[in-house]
Amino acid sequence: MAGFDLEHYLVHCRDLTNKALDDALYPGGDGDPGRLREGMRYAVLNGGKRMRPVVTIATCEACGGTPQQALPGCCSLEMVHAYSLVHDDLPAMDDDSERRGKPTVHVAFGEGPAILIGDALLTRAFEVLATGEAAYGPVLAQAVVILAREAGIDGMVGGQALDMQHGQGITELGVLEQVHARKTGALYAAGGAMGALLAGAEPKTVEAMRTWGLKFGIAFQHADDVLDDDQVALRPQALARVDELVAECNALAEPFGDKAAALHALAGWVQKRAHTAAAGDLAQD
Repeated sequence: MAGFDLEHYLVHCRDLTNKALDDALYPGGDGDPGRLREGMRYAVLNGGKRMRPVVTIATCEACGGTPQQALPGCCSLEMVHAYSLVHDDLPAMDDDSERRGKPTVHVAFGEGPAILIGDALLTRAFEVLATGEAAYGPVLAQAVVILAREAGIDGMVGGQALDMQHGQGITELGVLEQVHARKTGALYAAGGAMGALLAGAEPKTVEAMRTWGLKFGIAFQHADDVLDDDQVALRPQALARVDELVAECNALAEPFGDKAAALHALAGWVQKRAHTAAAGDLAQD
């Protein structure tokens, strides 16, 4: 929306999330078997745009909640996201040696410890979410179910399996979006749903925000493909889909009025990101 300072909003949400993550990742724990606590902090606190927490906070606010109410969801999402990256980087998967300018976790800590660090992040994510103080027990239980579903075989894990199966040889947009919807969109869907849920929204609204997150996540991955010069053959179709998905996001946010200013701004940002990269600015991020 006009006049909304998205850059300031992104910084604010990242700062809130980073502080909550720092508190949640055992800064003063008793002992550190196999340097697991150190590795968890290395995996999570080593930069990142924190876009999943931003979506969680934005949907929470659209539904009348506060950033503080959203933080258990923000932290759990980032821990799940980080665990997935730790495992994806392993030699048996993508075999990456560097992430965000630093050695990947398995390079810095060893392959065996990296597997355990990812496992520890996944379990800690559910502990943080289930013990959040911003909502009542039944709401937190529902949030746990949402995260488990979107992170599991029908969501992110299934998406990674599809990505390994298809690789860069996808020739149909529908197949590509199936991968994107699971591998990337699922955690954004979880963020949208949990943000609304933690704000106390009704089930119909929770589902609408889940759908907003899913569509945003697919558009986000299409933009990432352009930035990474991936899936080149499908680029014109993918860019057209970004425009469609952004329009659908804006339609879902419209009923929330001024409270959805961040959602509209985020949708505009991902659209601009995709088209700017397609125009040749591959270094914008």
